[in-house]
Amino acid sequence: MTSGHDAEPSRQYPPATTPEELDHLVEVIKDWAIGNGLAVRTPPAVISSEADPTRITAVPAPVTLFPTAFPRQAFLQGQKAQNAYNELVIDGDDFVRDLWAVHETVKSEGYTQPLSLGLFRSDYMVHEHKSSESPTAQAKQVEFNTIAASFGGLSVHASRLHNFLAKTEYPLLGQPLAQGTLDLPANNTIEGLAGGIEAAYHAYGDSELGHDKCVIFLVQGGERNVFDQRHLEYQISKSSPTIPVFRLAFTDIMKHTSIAKSPKRQLLYTLPRNGNRVFEVAVVYMRGGYGPDDYPNQQTWDARCHLERSHAIKCPTVLTQVAGIKKVQQVLATPRPSSEPSILSKFIKDDTPSAIALWNTFTNIYPMDTSDVGLEARKKALDPEQCVDYVLKPQREGGGNNIYGSAIPGFLKTVPEAHWNSYILMELIKAPAENNFILRNGAIEKGRVISELGVYGTCLWNQETGEVIRNEQAGWLLRTKGEESQEGGVAAGYGCMDSVSLT
Repeated sequence: MTSGHDAEPSRQYPPATTPEELDHLVEVIKDWAIGNGLAVRTPPAVISSEADPTRITAVPAPVTLFPTAFPRQAFLQGQKAQNAYNELVIDGDDFVRDLWAVHETVKSEGYTQPLSLGLFRSDYMVHEHKSSESPTAQAKQVEFNTIAASFGGLSVHASRLHNFLAKTEYPLLGQPLAQGTLDLPANNTIEGLAGGIEAAYHAYGDSELGHDKCVIFLVQGGERNVFDQRHLEYQISKSSPTIPVFRLAFTDIMKHTSIAKSPKRQLLYTLPRNGNRVFEVAVVYMRGGYGPDDYPNQQTWDARCHLERSHAIKCPTVLTQVAGIKKVQQVLATPRPSSEPSILSKFIKDDTPSAIALWNTFTNIYPMDTSDVGLEARKKALDPEQCVDYVLKPQREGGGNNIYGSAIPGFLKTVPEAHWNSYILMELIKAPAENNFILRNGAIEKGRVISELGVYGTCLWNQETGEVIRNEQAGWLLRTKGEESQEGGVAAGYGCMDSVSLT
């Protein structure tokens, strides 16, 4: 994308706009975003930490000026598949090894809390299937997030922004979009995700120790995406009676929590500003702890084990976090031999509606191990011509970790071959581009964009009995980036918030 106002106006959607109209939209969006919490803490590139030592400033989250056109068929496909993905999840690098070691440690002692909570997000891009005379748009899965599935709070406000503009500003453009022209679906992500946390809180039961219960949001220090998280907290606080919600930095787990000396090992939280107030933690919602950077030393791993062995309901447990790694995605998406059941069938029977919904979203994913399929994938990854159609993914969540196309061969040469099996090779989903404008840090970027749809789900289940207490689709997210950008993470600085205009 480029900066400025001087490109030739498009005859198609979004409507052609003058520089004056763009400037006006920018002013309206800036005020609406701050006034309604579509915001992030100011990045150091905009205001230095020296100029804002107490971190009091915020800026509008990067957002499109218009909702991006998105195929209705692909949008509905993603919604329908979410419950099947929730059902699927419940049933080898160093980081994954260490996560598994936490599970093994707690397993040897014995888990005391059978309930698990998942706030999941399955991410899709549109793939144009051209094998028929009439090309159809299909949603193909990019990844499945089982921990810190972010931007639910901001996604709702991006939808509300575009609904506001559709009523007040788009009809007044020189090439107006009359009210009702755009098909803007409702977005209930805040209520959906908060509802999952509330369900787990109530399922925990009463405190046997006589304490008030609470929910802990476990967060990273210096979090810029704080308002996204706060929207969920504010929604939970609307419950009656009120559910106490506290934020706790991942690095302060051992400082402010302890485990009761009881068979259930209840997790106790001491209010830092009042040491006389002790709460029993019913739910730990993790917005930190999802990557190696959160575990710089053994003390942080001890803290994660401390949480895991407690009686609090974890969102997610270590096992659920491991279930979201790219290697699991690759194994489940491996096509089955015609005469044999698929690996997926171990969890969801082949040829059922749920299995079909999942298979329709899978794209080609290959291991990078020494199996026959893996060796063939290695050839593709190292071939300078074939590699351009693939992305190499490590076992990580969050933006900025993937290696794309022509960069793959050179990258693999820097990695010991013994470590290649911790990656997966995924066929690139080549989504159709649309026109739009992005407002980022006060400047307009314009040009061709591609979008990624995230569909949220909540699931509360009993790991011992397999009983599913809650399994619901919980709203959606649209992230958009410039066509030339290969990463889509908003927090990582690549993408922006957006909403859907169904076509």
